[in-house]
Amino acid sequence: MQIANNTAVTIHYTLTNDAGEELDSTDGGEPLVYLHGRGNIIAGLEKALHDKNVGDKFNVRIEASDAYGEFSEDMIQVVSREMFDGVDNLDIGMQFHTAVNSGSGIITVMKVDGDDITIDGNHPMAGLALNFAVEIVGVRLATKEENSHGHIHGAGCKH
Repeated sequence: MQIANNTAVTIHYTLTNDAGEELDSTDGGEPLVYLHGRGNIIAGLEKALHDKNVGDKFNVRIEASDAYGEFSEDMIQVVSREMFDGVDNLDIGMQFHTAVNSGSGIITVMKVDGDDITIDGNHPMAGLALNFAVEIVGVRLATKEENSHGHIHGAGCKH
């Protein structure tokens, strides 16, 4: 079966940056399972997987614009420590989930200067081209329930 919209796709992958450093991998672990055509993975990888088949192995480079977007200086801002009510110690590199215009996002603490906290709302991989080595290990039709919920159901799913 070919990968098409509304199919459940199972892949193993290794993700590297342009310097060849490994950023993520399913090697030795559970494969990634996602609902194709629903934006559950980055756009560039989903496009590269379309029309592929079980057993296909390939490498693909995804430009930042089709991955986590370009890095934006506008996403860096200084906020008051009051924004972190209940957090006693703020350290550089700490990440927090927060509400953003497009839903939820992650902010990273970049600098702590007294009550002034510099945060970065860019995705940690924003501005990076991503290189994937992919193996397709499964493709099936998504169930009616998976299609209606917009994601694959499996272990830990609360539906």
